[in-house]
Amino acid sequence: MLRDAGLAPAPLRAAGGRLAPLHRCEDALLATALAAMALIPLAEMCLRSTLQIGIPASTALTQHLTLVVGMAGAAVAARENRLLAISGLHALLGELGGIARVVSGAVTVAVAGALCVAAWQFVASEREVGRHLVAHLPVWVVQSLMPLGFGLVALRVAWHAAPRWPGRLSTLALAALLVAAVLVAPVPRDAAVTTGLIALAVAIVLGAPVFVALGGAALLLFWGAELPTVSLPLDHYRLVVNPSLPAIPLFTLAGYLLAESRAPQRLVRVFDALFGRFRGGAAAVTVLAGAFFTAFTGASGITILALGGLLMPLLRGVGHSERSALGLVTSSGSLGVLLPPSLPLILYAIVAKVPMKDLFLAAVLPGMTMALLLLLWGRHTAGPARPGSKAAFDPGEVRRALAAAKWELLLPVVAFGALFGGFATPVEAAALTALYALFVVTVAHRDLGPIRDVPRVVVECGLLVGGVLLILGVALGFTNYLVDAQIPDRAIEWATATLQSRLAFLIALNVLLLAVGCVMDIFSAIVVVVPIIVPVAAAFGVEPVHLGIIFLANMELGYLTPLVGMNVFFASYRFGKPVLEICRAVLPFLAVLLGGVLLVTYVPWLSTVARSAVG
Repeated sequence: MLRDAGLAPAPLRAAGGRLAPLHRCEDALLATALAAMALIPLAEMCLRSTLQIGIPASTALTQHLTLVVGMAGAAVAARENRLLAISGLHALLGELGGIARVVSGAVTVAVAGALCVAAWQFVASEREVGRHLVAHLPVWVVQSLMPLGFGLVALRVAWHAAPRWPGRLSTLALAALLVAAVLVAPVPRDAAVTTGLIALAVAIVLGAPVFVALGGAALLLFWGAELPTVSLPLDHYRLVVNPSLPAIPLFTLAGYLLAESRAPQRLVRVFDALFGRFRGGAAAVTVLAGAFFTAFTGASGITILALGGLLMPLLRGVGHSERSALGLVTSSGSLGVLLPPSLPLILYAIVAKVPMKDLFLAAVLPGMTMALLLLLWGRHTAGPARPGSKAAFDPGEVRRALAAAKWELLLPVVAFGALFGGFATPVEAAALTALYALFVVTVAHRDLGPIRDVPRVVVECGLLVGGVLLILGVALGFTNYLVDAQIPDRAIEWATATLQSRLAFLIALNVLLLAVGCVMDIFSAIVVVVPIIVPVAAAFGVEPVHLGIIFLANMELGYLTPLVGMNVFFASYRFGKPVLEICRAVLPFLAVLLGGVLLVTYVPWLSTVARSAVG
């Protein structure tokens, strides 16, 4: 499950055999592209501020480097068998797990292969247009990474579907059979589409990556409606080269660098020195540290894996039961969703077309509210401290801890100072944040070696980004099918006819989003669901920025949903506990956060006061 999730910060496996040079080239391409994504905006910002000049086509270059990072990262994620998935059922099936991997692998190969063909058709049409990115570099050369990436994903999924060649060849044969069954079976298209959608659902349950569900559904629906499937790679390309999207991998890189260093220990020490001596102090340490890391890494799983070993002993030492400690650590990993500069906030701003600065400001108080509620409940569940576990407050230790972590504590100042200072765009602010994090871990603290460690961390970051962008690209194609089918218009008609007030709409919205959070990852949900609900919410007078906070607060609970929440699986892996035990531990904290969601939804002031104060 965790290798499929693509979030565990484990070192990449050393490539061996004849393919080792290819793997090293992939890693080098991914690391170089991500580094160039940071350097070009920084150079542009410096030249504009000092010499009032810019770099020709710098924005276009950065956008297309995002495409390079996305496809190379997806290929590496497939190579490492770490594409994002929501089910690990095959791991629980014992001897039948091998069959489940072959079946889910075959469906994945079929979808990735079909996307490869569609992407090749897209590149061929772009080659005829003859556009150039810069100088003598045609755009189609960069775009050609799309069919290459999808093709590598298909081949590598087939490789990992079985440990030996007979199983791998069976996967490829079954994939070809599935495609043939859809295209040439003597049944009506509607029946073929329905059968294909059922096969996709089965594959996802058995462990197929998330992009298979959205990409496969889009392919089937476009084919069933006799629409050109080449529009799917076109939508993928348009999303990935969005001018604001490079901020996502760059902020993620900053978080990854911190997570791989000793920054977690230094920050936990600060929070412990400040709050650990008070009742509920350990809960405050857990909540603050979890929120900080999730906000910058974009992955709550990394927070649980990186901080869990530090926070569990701390909580147990001050009287928390094992169940309470498990629930608090698992829940705290999701808090960063509503704290800038989290990936979901950036993506929502892009998809909903709202100013990123406004959304960041609107999210601060709701995010703090959710964190405070969790902190108070954590304080309530703390039992009596063990004898001798609680020392007196030590101002000297506070000074020493702050001095040790001063560079990390300045990271939000750098990020938001650049963003709100008026001298940097969101992408430039993200690039500056990544550069500052690199300085902290390689120069200020020397936790990571610039040659020994940084390239590996950059590739790990690119792997995660590639897996996420793979989902987002195919999700946009699925969304555009829904738009073409006039689903948003029908939703508006139904809502305005059925729901008689703004309050009724908000209640229905909460129910809908909680259900969506149970079955979809947050990134897919943003791309697929947001374009549908934005016009409906506008019809009821819900402000787009407030809607974004409502949406993300609800999605935050999806990480904790029993049996399907991603944080539940990560905590089960990290602490060696059964999934059901983690679910029981999380339930009280889930109820507390649900109260926070209701506050965020029905008290709009929480989302507007910060913007009003600044504006």
